[in-house]
Amino acid sequence: MENGQPRVCVIGAGPSGITAAKHLLQVGITNFVVYDKNSEVGGNWIYSPNPSHSSVYDTSHIISSKRLSQYHDFPMPDDYPDYPGHELLKRYFQSYADHFEVTPYVQFNTVVERAVMNEDTSWTVTLDNGNQERFDYLIAANGHHWNPRYPNFPGEFTGETMHSHFYRTNLPFKDKRVLVVGGGNSACDIAVDVCRFAKFTGLSWRRGYYVIPKILLGLPPDVLNAKARWLPDWLRVRLLTLIWKIVVGSNEKYGLPKPDHKLTETHPILNSALLDRLRHGDIAPRPNIERFEDNNVVFVDGRVEEYDTVIYGTGYKISFPFFDYPELDFSEKNYVDLYLKMFHPKFPTLGIIGLVQPQGCIWPLSDTQGQIMANYIAGNYRWPKDIEKRIEKEVQKTLKRYINTPRHSTEVEYHEFQKRLFKEVPKNAPKAFVRPQ
Repeated sequence: MENGQPRVCVIGAGPSGITAAKHLLQVGITNFVVYDKNSEVGGNWIYSPNPSHSSVYDTSHIISSKRLSQYHDFPMPDDYPDYPGHELLKRYFQSYADHFEVTPYVQFNTVVERAVMNEDTSWTVTLDNGNQERFDYLIAANGHHWNPRYPNFPGEFTGETMHSHFYRTNLPFKDKRVLVVGGGNSACDIAVDVCRFAKFTGLSWRRGYYVIPKILLGLPPDVLNAKARWLPDWLRVRLLTLIWKIVVGSNEKYGLPKPDHKLTETHPILNSALLDRLRHGDIAPRPNIERFEDNNVVFVDGRVEEYDTVIYGTGYKISFPFFDYPELDFSEKNYVDLYLKMFHPKFPTLGIIGLVQPQGCIWPLSDTQGQIMANYIAGNYRWPKDIEKRIEKEVQKTLKRYINTPRHSTEVEYHEFQKRLFKEVPKNAPKAFVRPQ
């Protein structure tokens, strides 16, 4: 405590870290510091042509609409398109941090090497310069799209391999045969980007997924979904699935495997160009890989093809490299056993912000999580007495609702989870504010 205020450490000045810091200021806490390894605010949305913390490539745009991606009290500019690119998004986050006077609290070019909870539940934080600092509370907001997850296939590929995290532009792949592996948004975006220059582009999926155009009935799909929230869930999902079938048709028409799950049981692929490129023959659909043989890829259907490069768009591991606690290692779990995806009972002075993967956007959810955490530190919010029971209930719901893979361990339904977070905000919480221009 200093001057009657708890001392707070925030790890990360990306979208989740800056909104957590903003809420600390909102409840009157100024005794905090935000550590970030980058030289400016923005986290994953700081594009660099060289390999870095960011996984953003030169053509990256968000896959959720700006309407459902913006912070609650800081709308994106009216002249932003429905799906802003990385330059506009970085500008938005930096404007937010400056507007709410968060930027002066950020210590840039600083890496948190280790964070240890002491017996009195305070934290000792070790920085990359060797300094150690003591804090009463710790907020981890370091993101979960930076530590690449690689698949393990038999054999050895002797060509070039890379993870989508290191992809920046399609220029190096001109006149090459490229195989993109993965059924997530990054893999599909990169396949579309690569096929413009590559001699041949294959896209390997191990299972079927839903590919949803970025505009449906004239609206972004998340906006369309929001307009249908008044319907019962079962009817809303059926209606959206019917719209998808009418607009897209079956996966088989594009050479893709049929999804073996319902529309809302996995994170959807938002991509208007992928299906178009498949039907034009610019991207060749391929099944899962069986093994590698030198420069050859052997697929499970027996097909053998030679490639120059394999790009793995196979997602990321949840990583908190500064923790050495098994309870906080979610890298291989199919669930996250945290209350509200942010609190662990064994760590009463820790809050994790942004560890969610909504069928929508993370940032508004981080906004509300940050508000809850700030009020918790200020003494306006308390954990429920049956927190362990509630965590277990949340885990079982995740395992029942989504495909049981680490990729879906943090999955939530955006509107449902946002509503739940809103209910947790204490009634005596300071109201959201906008600082004068």
